Amino acid sequence: MATVQPAITRATFDEVILPIYAPAEFIPVKGQGSRVWDQQGKEYIDFAGGIAVTALGHCHPALVEALKRQGETLWHTSNVFTNEPALRLGRKLIDATFAERVVFMNSGTEANETAFKLARYYASTRHSPYKSKIIAFHNAFHGRSLFTVSVGGQPKYSDGFGPKPADIIHVPFNDLHAVAAVMDDHTCAVVVEPIQGEGGVTAATPAFLQGLRELCDKHQALLVFDEVQSGMGRTGSLFAYMHYGVTPDILTTAKALGGGFPVSAMLTTQDIASAFHVGSHGSTYGGNPLASAVAGAAFDIINTPEVLNGVSAKREQFVGHLQQIDAQFDVFSEIRGMGLLIGAELKPQYKGRAREFLHAGAQAGVMVLNAGPDVMRFAPSLVVESADIDEGMARFARAVGAVVSAR
Repeated sequence: MATVQPAITRATFDEVILPIYAPAEFIPVKGQGSRVWDQQGKEYIDFAGGIAVTALGHCHPALVEALKRQGETLWHTSNVFTNEPALRLGRKLIDATFAERVVFMNSGTEANETAFKLARYYASTRHSPYKSKIIAFHNAFHGRSLFTVSVGGQPKYSDGFGPKPADIIHVPFNDLHAVAAVMDDHTCAVVVEPIQGEGGVTAATPAFLQGLRELCDKHQALLVFDEVQSGMGRTGSLFAYMHYGVTPDILTTAKALGGGFPVSAMLTTQDIASAFHVGSHGSTYGGNPLASAVAGAAFDIINTPEVLNGVSAKREQFVGHLQQIDAQFDVFSEIRGMGLLIGAELKPQYKGRAREFLHAGAQAGVMVLNAGPDVMRFAPSLVVESADIDEGMARFARAVGAVVSAR
């Protein structure tokens, strides 16, 4: 006699999953483009993008085809062997960027962990074992491993887990004088997000990043750009560093790299990469054929003038709607970010209530994000349709109205 399987509901999460997330009450079950449907068939317009991951929307035909084709060919080999999709993807990334070497991992955390380990190992072996200081920034976010969460500048994520890795210093973002005050010849790296995502969608100033480059050159330190969220077309260039004219020594990317399939990469120069040797680092799944094939298909679409040049116009459309909402409800003090990584900071009377707007959006049929308690964040598909922007922002306007009227 067949066993009757219990229904899967939101309550199932509380019964079986470790309580480290607080997911929405509805469960998405289907996505197409920038539309998502839940178990009850309710439709949502997705401006969250899986936290800047689904850069080509849900179930893009080219990515689906790449996954199917590779899924019928070769899934996994481990790092005992290499594979063709990974080598093709590596070549594409190198040809399109400053990099000369790349290594693939599975998440932004792992890419950053790799970058930080490489930075310290390079400094230790090429300069001095005492050259280990990492300078990072308040409100930064670099991942959830103990090392990356310690480099990230948010104690709410790093406290309570015992001793943290030593020799990590945090200073204010966009404050070059603060960096210069702590920079010395013991510094191995400066780690920075060109646009702080989790920290409030705040973009670095050109003078700040240029100054970091100069300080790193002066003190023989590496400049590490965390482009996990800002990379892969999000700003209208393939990577944000291209906007600034400042080239890092190491760059990390993830999220949109696989268009929804878990994959990440760390890019660097041949000189820096050569500090590592066989056994210095590794990953069982990193660069597996499935992830690399999907990422290769996503790369071929994102890295085109049609997609990259379209980001600016789509941003203007979003910002125009946000300005209209603010004119009607007086809720935003600033609209910021770059490209299709957009932050709308709430005015003082709505501080701490970003999650209320997020949940009201879901009720109205639009999926958005917050960046901390005071900022609404939008990270939609790079190819979101104009009509979807209009309809989704109309739904968000209704959500804002509901929150304001309930105040």
